[in-house]
Amino acid sequence: MFKIKKKAEKPKRTVLYNIVEDYSEFDAPGNVTVCAMTEPEDLPAHAKILAESYDVPLEMMMTLLTEGGTYVYPEVGGILTRGLFACWIDRSGQTPKQTWTLDLMQFAEAEQLARTRAAPLLDGALEVFRRTLPGELQSKLQRKNLGLDYRTLDRAVAKGGDIKYIDFRKDWSPHFKRLCIMPDGRLVETGGLQDFAGLHGITVAQAKALIEQGGTLEVNGEVLACQIVNGQPAVARFSAKNYAKAKELVSSKGMHLMDALSEVGYADPAMMRGLARKTLSA
Repeated sequence: MFKIKKKAEKPKRTVLYNIVEDYSEFDAPGNVTVCAMTEPEDLPAHAKILAESYDVPLEMMMTLLTEGGTYVYPEVGGILTRGLFACWIDRSGQTPKQTWTLDLMQFAEAEQLARTRAAPLLDGALEVFRRTLPGELQSKLQRKNLGLDYRTLDRAVAKGGDIKYIDFRKDWSPHFKRLCIMPDGRLVETGGLQDFAGLHGITVAQAKALIEQGGTLEVNGEVLACQIVNGQPAVARFSAKNYAKAKELVSSKGMHLMDALSEVGYADPAMMRGLARKTLSA
């Protein structure tokens, strides 16, 4: 008798969000992406991903997602270099749990507001964060489930019921996908620095520097270009041929390399086809 071995089941992929609305085109600091979930919260998975994304200790993140509150980033060399991470929980259960970050300027404003009113820092952080958001989003947050018409939602999303939590994200993480324009016009989706680095054959350190600081990086004769628009990285990879054209423009017209690459990209029908498809599908 031979025993038939069952194939090991693949581990189920963690899904943190099933509703995503992009507001990243708005001016900073209101340039967020609304990532929401109608299914019950998987607290350990949610905490793990957010802890990794925002450099918050895992135990602290679990506490924040359970009790609400703020995490002020520690000083580096006696100087504050980052603001805070916040989690707000409505104890009445009328509105979903919400998480967001404040930059240094927003943090200082929230701290001042809290002191002036003798109120918790979380209250100040919530007010400062909300007032920077686009008017359309501010209005949606006052309505149940962001005012979404559940009759038009995907059935799998709608059956989850009310939105359980919203993460207002600005980061590049494994569970938050972004697109890169490739030389042949394909729009390739990557999630997280490791995924992005693997796609382009570069190190994670190189990927991190490019995404956080912008600029260009030569890769096997081609070039990766990243522009930071409203605090969000926009990435494109240019062929060796287009890279040579851009360098020629830099030499002949004294253009900045990023401007030259943009001009060459806009003149390339293949690269523009990918963008046109994205625009039409949106």
